[in-house]
Amino acid sequence: MKIHLIKKQTIDEYVKRNSQSKTAFLSWVAIIKWVQWDEPNDIIATFNSTDVLGKSSKRVVFNIGGNKYRMICSYHFGRERVHLFVKWIGTHSEYTKLCNDGKQYTVDVY
Repeated sequence: MKIHLIKKQTIDEYVKRNSQSKTAFLSWVAIIKWVQWDEPNDIIATFNSTDVLGKSSKRVVFNIGGNKYRMICSYHFGRERVHLFVKWIGTHSEYTKLCNDGKQYTVDVY
């Protein structure tokens, strides 16, 4: 199934504030436009450094730019496409702090 990315504007705004991340996020978005996923394991097959979060959260953490950036998204496999919701974007160190605070399962900044 094709991916419906919700909200690409969030990624665009992050890149505007963090111009050094532009190439990494443009590459990630280009892959998302053409990929087909039928189950959560397909996410990992596409991005092998991705982590699917537990606790039935239906969340995934993408390592972007050689693990310099992290993006948490929730996903929903619908009938015709996969809905991928951007929940949080930050640096690797910001993600580590988020995890230390136990917020990676509930954060919803966007």
